[in-house]
Amino acid sequence: MRLRRKLAIGAVAGMVMAGAVLLALDAADRAFPPPLDKASVSVEVLDADGQLLRAFATPEGRWRLKTTVGDVDAQFLRMLVAYEDRRFYDHDGVDPWAIGRAALQLATNGRIVSGASTLSMQVARLIEPRQGRSLSAKMLQVARALQIERRLSKEEILDLYLTHAPYGGNLEGVRAASLAYFGKEPKRLTVAQAALLVALPQLPEKRRPDRNLAAAQAARKRVLERVAVADAVGEGEAERAEATLVPARRMQLPALAAHVGEAARRKEPDVLQHRTTLKKQVQQGLESVARTAALKLGPKLSLAMVMADAETGDIVGEVGSADYFDASRSGWIDMTRVNRSPGSTLKPFIYGLAFEEGLVSQETIIEDRPADFFGYRPRNFDMSYQGDVTVRDALQLSLNVPAVKLLDAVNPAKLLIRFRRAEVRPVLPANETPGLAIGLGGVGLTLKDLVQLYTALANRGQSVRIGDGVSSQPGKIDGEALLEPVAVWNIADILSGVIPPTGAPQRGIAYKTGTSYGYRDAWSVGYDGRYVLGVWVGRPDNGASPGLTGYGTAAPILFEGFAKSGLATTPLPRPPSGAVRIAQAQLPISQRRFAITPSGLLATSGREPAPQIVYPPEGAHVDLGASNGALSPLMLKLQGGRAPFRWLANGKPLPDISRRRTNQWLPDGGGYSKLTVIDAMGRAASVGVFVD
Repeated sequence: MRLRRKLAIGAVAGMVMAGAVLLALDAADRAFPPPLDKASVSVEVLDADGQLLRAFATPEGRWRLKTTVGDVDAQFLRMLVAYEDRRFYDHDGVDPWAIGRAALQLATNGRIVSGASTLSMQVARLIEPRQGRSLSAKMLQVARALQIERRLSKEEILDLYLTHAPYGGNLEGVRAASLAYFGKEPKRLTVAQAALLVALPQLPEKRRPDRNLAAAQAARKRVLERVAVADAVGEGEAERAEATLVPARRMQLPALAAHVGEAARRKEPDVLQHRTTLKKQVQQGLESVARTAALKLGPKLSLAMVMADAETGDIVGEVGSADYFDASRSGWIDMTRVNRSPGSTLKPFIYGLAFEEGLVSQETIIEDRPADFFGYRPRNFDMSYQGDVTVRDALQLSLNVPAVKLLDAVNPAKLLIRFRRAEVRPVLPANETPGLAIGLGGVGLTLKDLVQLYTALANRGQSVRIGDGVSSQPGKIDGEALLEPVAVWNIADILSGVIPPTGAPQRGIAYKTGTSYGYRDAWSVGYDGRYVLGVWVGRPDNGASPGLTGYGTAAPILFEGFAKSGLATTPLPRPPSGAVRIAQAQLPISQRRFAITPSGLLATSGREPAPQIVYPPEGAHVDLGASNGALSPLMLKLQGGRAPFRWLANGKPLPDISRRRTNQWLPDGGGYSKLTVIDAMGRAASVGVFVD
């Protein structure tokens, strides 16, 4: 009985002592926690799909990319565990079997044959580097390993190893090493590549492939010859991997989108991963084109490129300068955001307004001769004149006088008001009102502004707000369209017929070029049915560059940019209902020739001419979808007459009286219809059309 009592007392005392030890350990654990969150990782800039565009070194100058188990090849993980810590998933941070084996080998051989460090112990050493190989340092490592195992799952421990494992020089972590030695992320690795990444962290400096190729190859061979590794990779794979060459040089980590990356860091300095709207393939292609072009441009000249999705507003590629680090070109300046003179690139919008208001058609004759607009005398770029040309030729040839005549007719202020629909506000010279010089580049616009305007031409007249690639929200702009769909189609039909620059293939894009006064800026903006690409070339200091032109300098870069973007060409939008190119002989008399008086008014015979319907023309067949049972409205346009106007269809008045020279009519069905317009003076005009 007394013995039993003593045993019970002893058991209770043992439990109390064990509890006290555990409490002491818990207290020590809380008082001296492992530094799990102290080490910084590299800031990353990612594309829209999560691919790495560029990374920034940590404050201490290391490439340490955050890596998780999901970022690496599963076979690499199996090889790592098989080689470094076979019982990783079974122990609690310390492997007694490994310790016993290491001790026996030491006693038998008189030297250290193999270590007993687990992956948890290696993580402890990586996050809290030891100063030496003393027993106290090893005991601290063991204690830290036990602490880590209590706090983290096995997967989280592997995440820390994959992020911090040393690979020589300033490379840390599997992702940085894979990018530096193989030029790819470690998600898909060959057996040879995985074996090298397993081998290097044991002696990273001595085994660096770029400095000690033979040592790296020998270390990889030891990994492949380990039985456990051979079992993990499968029969015969290790032998085949040994025959693969070890990479002998270290590559640069991805360094794309310099300006976007810097802008992202400034806006959100505490964010470690910045997701952009850029697409890596597009960005690589545009930067490749920029580097090649910079070699041909000569000193001090830079360039910028912006490629945007006209449906979503996402910037998919952006180059702010020819070379971010080239001081001779002021490469640090992001030229996509700087106001410059846009040259002739705004002309398509002038013509669009003229089409919309029924002033001209593509085959209307317009004069290209010297003209004086109250002292403003525009001249063509080559100082010559073409005489009588069609509106189509005038836009394709980018003739200045016809463009100014049309701008005078539609009103420069109206053009700027339309630009506001696209949330673009050109910068006018100080204390000046909108004037005719706008048509030839007499305003300030950024490359991004210009691309945003052109999204309307690729998107049936509806502009979209383009983002900055990082934080600002792109998307559709609510409100009225910049231009009506028929006018937009006419512009695309004309610009898609412009001859490509010498040596460039026809890619099915519509494009316009521009050169600012004094050869300071060369522009080219092109689009297909989905994407808009804008190119600027010039000197950041606004200096002149004789010989610099939009067609000769910027247009070849535009076509090369489309080709190297990797994006398939999307066909331009199909003609909307009622859009058709009318031959000159079939045009109404008032549209066969465009003329203005010195005051800028349409030529008249002393009083307002009678109204005349210019669209649809007499006898036209217009496809409004009658065969499908879902009719689309028909755009009506007139010229002359005095507002307000009353429209009738088959003798029945349309709902509203309008002061505009455009209207819409939704027919009841297909077949022949008669359209009539009556102006304020009672004068009428009629046409007969066939609705298909």
